[in-house]
Amino acid sequence: MSTPTTDSHPTDHPAPAGPLIVTADDALADHLTRICAAAGAEPHVVRTEPTRARWESAPLVLVGDDLAERCNGLPRRSGVLLLGLDLDDGSVWVRAVRLGAEHVLFLPDAQAWLLDRIADAAEGVGPPALTVGVLGGRGGAGASTLACALAVTAARNGHRTMLVDADPLGGGLDVLLGGETAEGLRWPDLAGSRGRVSGAELAKALPELQGLSALSWDRSDCLTIPPEAMRSVLAAARRRGGLVVVDLPRHLDPAAAQALEQIDTGLLVVPAELRALAAADRVAAAARMRLADLRAVIRVPGPVGLPAAEIAGNLRLAFAGELPPEPGIGLDVERGMPPGLRERGPLARFCSGFLHEVMPPVAAAGGGAL
Repeated sequence: MSTPTTDSHPTDHPAPAGPLIVTADDALADHLTRICAAAGAEPHVVRTEPTRARWESAPLVLVGDDLAERCNGLPRRSGVLLLGLDLDDGSVWVRAVRLGAEHVLFLPDAQAWLLDRIADAAEGVGPPALTVGVLGGRGGAGASTLACALAVTAARNGHRTMLVDADPLGGGLDVLLGGETAEGLRWPDLAGSRGRVSGAELAKALPELQGLSALSWDRSDCLTIPPEAMRSVLAAARRRGGLVVVDLPRHLDPAAAQALEQIDTGLLVVPAELRALAAADRVAAAARMRLADLRAVIRVPGPVGLPAAEIAGNLRLAFAGELPPEPGIGLDVERGMPPGLRERGPLARFCSGFLHEVMPPVAAAGGGAL
């Protein structure tokens, strides 16, 4: 464990990047330092009132209740947590209000939550990624193709992008991306993931294809992963910001159901035909149990000319748009050219329009392909 820097008499030298611990209580300081080490962060411990510069620049401030009143004159800021020393002392809440603390914590009860918060600060976490799930209204509807095209388009437009394959029977999105032999982790390597996974380390470990990070399946017999692994991996992906696209199966196994609970917006791909409409209605009903924002993408034309918007209305879904066929896409995939790579094709045009609607500008999002 690295030794934290300390100030007995703080000066105005530049503040370190780690969390700031403000307490004269040796036991509390040691406890918080150990939690920081477990989160991969090196704290700076101040045993008296910190300087204004150090207070304002620290990514996270952990104030012991013993020094709370001495910090009242410092500027209000976000990311201040007050560590209570006595569960029976109700006045700690008054001191928290005066300090402008976001939370009052008591150890060891809040240790797991605090560990995550410190790790977030160490990673420099900003706004979470927009997470879009894509699923098919029936088999062969083209959900994987759309998911791949959406990720490829986002990466080309400068968004930090991760594509997650949650369908073990889909054949592997790395194949669609033309990177089935690329080095990097696949789902079986991550099946044992529990608790917190580093978003930065996850991105480094995955194959980088077409300017995005891709998590797919390998060619082994492993077809299931625990829901806990899905939860941990998707939480790490979301902390990286940008866009996370998840290709979901129509029949939700426990891991896919867990993934659906972390989705912000869902796209249900429905061919414009009567049988597909009947099948999609059942898929939509299951998805709506876990997802509030589910939209229909209608593949046109259909055999009987059903209007796309009317199909979405019959499914009681918002209409995300229609998707015309893209000539030559099958041959493109066989040649290792992913869906969405043709910038003027119907897939790329739909994806660009959708992303323009739901994503902030790259500069505001802090984007950039991984």
